[in-house]
Amino acid sequence: MDQEHLLVVDDDEGLLHLLKMRLAAMGFAVTPCTTGAEAIETAKKKMFDLAITDLRLRDEDGLDVTEELLRIHPGLPVIILTAHGSIPNAVEAMQRGAFGYLTKPFDDKDLKASIEKALAQQRMSREIQRLKSLVKELYGLENVVARSPAMQRLFQQIAQVADSDATILLFGETGTGKEVMARVIHTNSRRSKGPFVALNCAAIPETLFESELFGHVKGAFTSAHGAKRGLFQMANGGTLFLDEIGEMPLSMQAKLLRAVQEREVREVGAETTTKVDVRIIAATNKDLGEAVKHGRFRNDLYYRISVVPLFIPPLRDRRDDIPLLAQHFLKVSATRANKEIKGFTPAALHRLMVNPWLGNVRELENVIEKAVVMSRQDMITPDLLPSVGVSPEAPLKPLTEAREEFERTYLKNLLQLTGGNISRAAQFAGRYRADFYKMLKKYGLHPSMTKGKSDSEFEDIERESSLTEAER
Repeated sequence: MDQEHLLVVDDDEGLLHLLKMRLAAMGFAVTPCTTGAEAIETAKKKMFDLAITDLRLRDEDGLDVTEELLRIHPGLPVIILTAHGSIPNAVEAMQRGAFGYLTKPFDDKDLKASIEKALAQQRMSREIQRLKSLVKELYGLENVVARSPAMQRLFQQIAQVADSDATILLFGETGTGKEVMARVIHTNSRRSKGPFVALNCAAIPETLFESELFGHVKGAFTSAHGAKRGLFQMANGGTLFLDEIGEMPLSMQAKLLRAVQEREVREVGAETTTKVDVRIIAATNKDLGEAVKHGRFRNDLYYRISVVPLFIPPLRDRRDDIPLLAQHFLKVSATRANKEIKGFTPAALHRLMVNPWLGNVRELENVIEKAVVMSRQDMITPDLLPSVGVSPEAPLKPLTEAREEFERTYLKNLLQLTGGNISRAAQFAGRYRADFYKMLKKYGLHPSMTKGKSDSEFEDIERESSLTEAER
């Protein structure tokens, strides 16, 4: 933790020096001031975690100094030092914004206890801010690991609707990251300071659904020994994420429809309803349109929750993201396993690229984690990855088409892997630079598609490509 900075004001230079020594011994950084005016000027230039000021200064009033410090830094904890006879004035100082007071003489134990109590609130505020920043960092659009055209289109749609209160329905196969996308939407909305509450509808027994969503009052049923808040109430002011909503029992769908339409819920056993301010994001891996046709999902609820439908593509349709995701999961898993692993061999990367990934991003993450655990060297090799099967959904392509598709993907990912360094990429591929360059030209690829490479190396290779094999 960073050292906390204290501002100390006292016109008794001997006591001020003693306080500075005591506080420094406790681990604080101390800025001493002998006058209120000096303290105020210092506070204008620097942030402090806490201030300590004598109530009676030579030509100044400690109450005025306290008020001015609070005007400069609202929320700054200020502790007043006072003699026994001035306690009423110290109480007045607290009414005017001071955190507390300490009567003279005081020992180190009392001083430290007062400071710790005052700083506890500041520390909590800083921790909350740190967590908020972390959430923003994790779920801000600019930090999501995805660069494929399909995901960029999805992010553009999210950016358009995130700050509205429109109900959203996310479609996507299992493992595509529907909850992550829901959190991205919440974090980039005006509700980001409110709670994000998630429920997997497939994991709740039908008999508990109503109580789980809307809560219950004491005595509502045999085991209701106390009142319980429902998820709607817990998400008030924020977002309620209903995952796998296609698994919700029909008996609950009518009650959910009313809650979504009216923005009010009735607790089990209650006689009145309660208003809630909640944004709904639902998700499914099923075809709800088909479920409606077969009577498994209410038509009116389907249209109510799918005001804005968003489709999360499967990993096989966004293969450009596989190297990025794999490197991201590698870094996370290696840190967790305390291992130094640089990356993937080209053969391993190829195996990742051609895998059908029926389990999508979640499957990729699990595969990388297992590879990191089993690895005994600084690169992930193909033997650590699952053998590649043929997806039953993918029709076989003609050999020439399949080979060209593989070559183009392979070249793109080599450029990605090497940061656009053609010499290194050619070395990985076991080709001369000029031959490798011709392959890039064949598929319309250029190192500028990755970060950092200028056209100079390309120009050198242009000249080199005209050389004969003997001249090379």
